[in-house]
Amino acid sequence: MRPPFAIRTAATTTAITLALAACTATPDEGEDAPSSSSSTSSSAGTSSTTTTTRSEVSGAPAALTKVVAKKYGDHELDGTATLGTWRGAKVAVVTADDDVTLAVRPKGRSTWKVVGGWWPSLGDEGAADLGGRRHVLALGSDARPGQQVERSRADAIQLLGVDGTGGAGLMGFARDLWVPIPGHGSGKLNSSMVFAGPDGQVRSVESITGIEVDGYVVVGMEGFKEIVDELGGLDFVAPKAMDSHMTGGSMAKGRHHLSGAQALIWARERKSLPGGDFDRSSNQGLLLAAAALQAKVEGPGAVPEALTVIDEHASSDLSAQEMLLFTASFYRVNPTKVGHAVAKGPTGMQSGQSIVRLDAESKAAFRDFRDGRLS
Repeated sequence: MRPPFAIRTAATTTAITLALAACTATPDEGEDAPSSSSSTSSSAGTSSTTTTTRSEVSGAPAALTKVVAKKYGDHELDGTATLGTWRGAKVAVVTADDDVTLAVRPKGRSTWKVVGGWWPSLGDEGAADLGGRRHVLALGSDARPGQQVERSRADAIQLLGVDGTGGAGLMGFARDLWVPIPGHGSGKLNSSMVFAGPDGQVRSVESITGIEVDGYVVVGMEGFKEIVDELGGLDFVAPKAMDSHMTGGSMAKGRHHLSGAQALIWARERKSLPGGDFDRSSNQGLLLAAAALQAKVEGPGAVPEALTVIDEHASSDLSAQEMLLFTASFYRVNPTKVGHAVAKGPTGMQSGQSIVRLDAESKAAFRDFRDGRLS
């Protein structure tokens, strides 16, 4: 079980502090004013030769340019910054050819710090640093208007993981799995958030999987639609046709560009699916996989905008540093090292209600996924 952090991490605090936390800038007047360039001079021994290294980051405030240039040392830096926000903090991605630098300015602070990235231009000095293995729980609440998103049933329960070495996994959970609920005995998995909030939902998942979950992101139905629409829709390949009972729910097999409303229907439909809720959970995973693929095509420079939009419509216990590292990790994932599974099993009865009990295959998948990768 994880230690009682005030904010649970998307990479453990120990791993994150290894991610170049020493690269901080001094307070900078006019911090948010963009600064396109800075330069540093150095001399060797008693030589009169002075070398000037150019550091230019378009779109970056002066303090951000300074802290990123510190990572490059005597190497020239010519990059572009994109900025965003997460839970009141500033986040930045600086790209320079194939190099990517991740930086955060915590809420209420004037200094930036580099928290990770990858720098092939620096050779051995530029090894990828993204904090290692971690798991994050993505929760879709079925809250109706007037209901609390974080105290309604979680009918989309997806655990995302990365192993830190190019592998990843995505595991959905049947909503009717019978699980321990913190402070409330046992019940269906999707009711855990009702009784114990998102943190309780996380602990229920941990109790059946044996996987330490580092953080969560919760979004309601309206928030989900807004996120998809504000990010320009979602490119998606439907593996089969769907004829939902919901308005506008018919979808042919093949390629689509989904609006938020269309994506929500795909995520919610179960009545027309042969496997019911099991198939729905699998379909939700396909949407997340499509979103990850689309983001990878757009490049890491799109991350700050995406985090800003998600932050506006979702809630999370992940800090800006944690969320930025976790999101950026997927740009280093090898698609051939990503697995997808649904935790399910046979149905039965418990306390007068139909439930699902875990099968041996699901338990084996949990053991496989503990390192952040699903085979």
